Amino acid sequence: MNQLHHIAQKPARRIIGVMSGTSIDGLDIAQCLFHHTGTSTQVEVEAFTTIPYENDFKEALHRIAQKQTDLEQLTLWHKRFGVYTAEQVLQQLRNWNTDKSTVDLIASHGQTIFHAPLQTHHREEFGDATLQIGDADQIAYRTGIITLSDFRQKHIAAGGAGAPLAAYTDWLLFSSEVQDVVMLNIGGIANYTYLPCQPYKKMFSTDTGPGNTLMDSWMRTREGLPYDKDAALASKGEVIQPMLDHLLKHPFLQLQVPKTTGPETFNLDIFETTQLNIFNSADVMATLNFFTAYSIAENIKQFASYLPVKIYCSGGGAHNPLLMQHLRNLLPQCHFHLTEEKNIPGDAKEALLIALLANECIAGNPEIFNSTGLPAVRLGKISLPS
Repeated sequence: MNQLHHIAQKPARRIIGVMSGTSIDGLDIAQCLFHHTGTSTQVEVEAFTTIPYENDFKEALHRIAQKQTDLEQLTLWHKRFGVYTAEQVLQQLRNWNTDKSTVDLIASHGQTIFHAPLQTHHREEFGDATLQIGDADQIAYRTGIITLSDFRQKHIAAGGAGAPLAAYTDWLLFSSEVQDVVMLNIGGIANYTYLPCQPYKKMFSTDTGPGNTLMDSWMRTREGLPYDKDAALASKGEVIQPMLDHLLKHPFLQLQVPKTTGPETFNLDIFETTQLNIFNSADVMATLNFFTAYSIAENIKQFASYLPVKIYCSGGGAHNPLLMQHLRNLLPQCHFHLTEEKNIPGDAKEALLIALLANECIAGNPEIFNSTGLPAVRLGKISLPS
């Protein structure tokens, strides 16, 4: 406890943020140096890397992130993912020549195995729920560094849906008093935070539907590739209108914002009523690419239809040239930017988010979020090294 108090009082805190997203493609590790907290937060991303998962490791995670999960495997992988995270953090600290004693905290998101929002399961007695694996006690004990984890649970306990959490970082680091800002992250699931400059409007954060998850699933199961690099396959195809019409009828798209979802909802099972085998793979990918862009754009249009809006893009989808071109065509009133303009690497943004939540938990004052509509609580559980 004395050590936690000491860390909270320091003028700067070095925090390692660790994130594994719904795409399950690799482990993001960001070394972040924080000065201050709240709206005074200043952060420098000192180092960042993504460690791609080996194929066997990746496939195992995909298998347990399914509805029919072997409970023994789930239990074993909760420990295994924590051990793996500790090993990778220690290796990266060596690679970066970072003295372990200079690291104050590790913030680990873990791997989401199942996300069960009330909007999807409709069982009031359960409400919103979510589950991440990656035992933080393994991380803390093996690294010797205080570790924070399980950030989504307090969000749910305080009335949130557990996702998306990006609104905390977005509001602190990207708000503008002169222009509406949209912080768009296209990971496995696409989400954005709407930051209005007008005080009478409310900020919010919402999922829009699929980001890369449908495209990646098709490439993985039908093409034997992890993703469609540079939209090479999708760019060769044509949109299949009957398939697009089928996708646009998905009930999640009709829900009011804010809303949340996951690959439990958006996976290849949504094609059961279409005859996929008769379609060219390039055409399917072209359709999924456009559907992803359209579902994002239609959501944003509800709040950005008449004002010039600045959109900061991050996540793997920001590297998909066809997807980004579709978004520019569908949102001509918006100006697209990269988070690098704020000295934040787009690929590091989610790992930075987790580190920032840890910084706020240990040293911040949650009351600053009272005016935002976000649950004004400290997110994260603390695991001590011994």
